[in-house]
Amino acid sequence: MATMKSWAMQAGTDSAVLELREVPIPEPGPAQALVKMHAASLNRGEFILGHGLQKPGTWKALGIEGAGEIVKTGHDVHGFAAGDRVMGRVPGAFSEYALMDTREIMSIPGSLSWEEASAIPLTFLVVHDMLYVQGRLRAGEWLLVTGASSGIGVASLQAAKALGARVIGTSGSDEKLARLKALGLDLGLRTRAPDFGKAVMKATEDKGVNLVVNTVGGSVFAECIRCMAFEGRLATVGYVDNQLTAEMDIQALHAKRLTLFGVSNKLRTPEQRAAGVPAFVADLLPAFADGRIRPVVDKVFPLTEVPAAKAHMEANAHLGKIAVAIP
Repeated sequence: MATMKSWAMQAGTDSAVLELREVPIPEPGPAQALVKMHAASLNRGEFILGHGLQKPGTWKALGIEGAGEIVKTGHDVHGFAAGDRVMGRVPGAFSEYALMDTREIMSIPGSLSWEEASAIPLTFLVVHDMLYVQGRLRAGEWLLVTGASSGIGVASLQAAKALGARVIGTSGSDEKLARLKALGLDLGLRTRAPDFGKAVMKATEDKGVNLVVNTVGGSVFAECIRCMAFEGRLATVGYVDNQLTAEMDIQALHAKRLTLFGVSNKLRTPEQRAAGVPAFVADLLPAFADGRIRPVVDKVFPLTEVPAAKAHMEANAHLGKIAVAIP
């Protein structure tokens, strides 16, 4: 039986063990494609312990988005064939081969590298959900992104600018904010503390922002509420501060008719996750094809160095996405 290299993670209570294994190359089911993976990108959530993504003591194949070339398809796969360059959300992406659900497969725009394509499927589908579907962001509106240099933060900035919105971002690094300004950031605020409300209100002429993307968590939640405009929307997409509770201003929620929503795939069925792909392809994929959006890849690691890639992510020194090249 032919085998391949594939990374797996065992979750403990306080730490995780990563292991590069030799496992059988899988066979595609009727509605699957076997993809020779060329690149995959890291997502912080899959490595976070204690957030319900993996039970302690269990192993799981690592990686959830990537890009590669179709090798073989099941008999219910239509519109894609062996040799096609594709990207998608895919379990076990840090492997030499992986199985993609036909509902998740997307063609790679011709100008993108494997690593750039690997940074799109999960990250930008989440951003599409936040900005387009639930966030209802429009041209001319204001978006605030806390932790703007993260993979989700940079993608939110790029998608918002493609929409014609104005963007305020927070970061603890002047260097990162300068790089984000080159991507179109209208106002950068150097802070990791919940002290940005006055600057946001001043920039928006005391109207507040129409949409907030909070990648930081509970430590800045109350400040985000203070920054919101009438009928503003707030997306909670992460909590890297590990602060899972926050003060809630019920009066502001009531008087300003605010909308608060979460963005997570954790409890969604495969059908629910896949349902958003056609709208993403129609709304946002053309911006990659015509060059309005080019994924920002901070650093590329070889497949053998996934633990080093994880450490680089956890050091919070990166801007944009971290990718793994698969030879």
